[in-house]
Amino acid sequence: MTNENKQIDIILVRTPRCDNCVKVKEILKKLKPEFEELNIQEIDATTPEGQELVVKYGIMASPGIIINNALFSMGGTTEKELREKLRSLSLS
Repeated sequence: MTNENKQIDIILVRTPRCDNCVKVKEILKKLKPEFEELNIQEIDATTPEGQELVVKYGIMASPGIIINNALFSMGGTTEKELREKLRSLSLS
């Protein structure tokens, strides 16, 4: 289904007690079987590593979703938006 299983790196920059973070995690879990090349990493925005990403990508709301070193969205996303983005990356 994908081109040579080219890896797609997703970093979820989240904060504690974040409802949108939970929703995005559920969406990613649902999409994982469809996009086996996903490499998902979660980073707490309150850690030094998280703060570095917040500053680097200008994340103003959580979760910040970074896909292949580019900010995809902040404050959440929909399953449809995320699926379309992943599909476009899988085909490229």
